[in-house]
Amino acid sequence: MRDALDATPYDALLLLSFGGPEGPDDVVPFLENVTRGRGIPKERLKEVGQHYFLFGGVSPINDQNRALLDALRKDFADHGLDLPIYWGNRNWAPYLTDTLREMVADGHRRILVLATSAYASYSGCRQYRENLADSLAALEAEGLELPKVDKLRHYFNHPGFLEPMVDGVVESLAELPEDVRDGAHIAFSTHSIPTASADTSGPVEGHGEGGAYVAQHLEVARLIADAVRERTGVEHPWQLVYQSRSGAPHIPWLEPDICDHLEERHESGVPAVVIAPVGFVSDHMEVLYDLDTEAKAKAEELGLPMRRSATVGDDPRFAAAVRDLVLERAAVERGQEVTPCARGALGADHNVCPVGCCPARAPKPAAAGVDSPYA
Repeated sequence: MRDALDATPYDALLLLSFGGPEGPDDVVPFLENVTRGRGIPKERLKEVGQHYFLFGGVSPINDQNRALLDALRKDFADHGLDLPIYWGNRNWAPYLTDTLREMVADGHRRILVLATSAYASYSGCRQYRENLADSLAALEAEGLELPKVDKLRHYFNHPGFLEPMVDGVVESLAELPEDVRDGAHIAFSTHSIPTASADTSGPVEGHGEGGAYVAQHLEVARLIADAVRERTGVEHPWQLVYQSRSGAPHIPWLEPDICDHLEERHESGVPAVVIAPVGFVSDHMEVLYDLDTEAKAKAEELGLPMRRSATVGDDPRFAAAVRDLVLERAAVERGQEVTPCARGALGADHNVCPVGCCPARAPKPAAAGVDSPYA
């Protein structure tokens, strides 16, 4: 915790997330929002929506964000940090533009943004910044006074993000049958993205094979695996794997897929696997379907003992990490010298995205970066 709980110059925090349907009638309109501009027929969207229909047309992500909001508000109140917290989504209500309009009406002019994505990538960072720019442009067209909006740095290696996942892996290992526990492998899973997007993730100087996206995930996997070894006294082999691939089959995406990985591990004689979804803040649809449904079915088909560890969700340590990040960034904005909290060799990520960071295929204005039109 910082010495003084002073969020100045910021007067509000915005939780910015993906959004999800909250009933069967929401599924296709939600997917239309997600895929807008790609010309995907409604019938195809209905097919894609089957994942949601299996769960009653309800994505768990909105309730998970409500739980995170409650955890953040409690943590801030318990520690005397007087900073109101709002919530807006990219693809479903409460929509980002509506939330920013509400924040402006409430008098807020310096806003910090917490995105529910811990890593550098176009979809996990730059696209959210583009959404912010679109919303600010909409408010500007309405003649509203625009707030200055900044985004919290990537928090993949903050201990408040890492420690709950370490606990989750240790607990999952303990749930395995004793005769296979020590030989279990750990599959650290994250969202697959096109290799071209991965290669250009992060600042320009880090572009190359896998870019910052893969490097950051590998760092998290190593840090968790090292902590698990220290806690259990057992060295568990591990690998970074991917899930939730979509898009045209001829476009290369990051591999191996989690189900292919389970087959390969089984064929090589591995006695058990723990899947740790380190790429996700909460147990939303891609975790419930791709891991708890598809990967679980594949493991059962193979006769391979498998457990899936928990995501961070609304863990109090994550809420405390967000408080720490807010106070850190506020101190930086006030010109104070700050020692950022981060584990591992990569250190704390940049506060302001530089030019060329996680570029889009078609350039668009993005807020909260060096090249923001809303500085």
